[in-house]
Amino acid sequence: MRYELYRDAGGQWRWRLRVQNGNVIADSSEGYVHREDCERGIALVKNSGEASIVDMTTKIA
Repeated sequence: MRYELYRDAGGQWRWRLRVQNGNVIADSSEGYVHREDCERGIALVKNSGEASIVDMTTKIA
């Protein structure tokens, strides 16, 4: 897997997580003005391994 940093059509920084077969499995939901902020977004995802999983199908909307 690899994180790819790139600029979108508007010139903002974005990231995407690509797996070995080339598919994108995650991406930034927003553009960033500064590359450093985009890299911080990647770091947040990398460190979210201990985040809980919540089954929203059991929640009342």
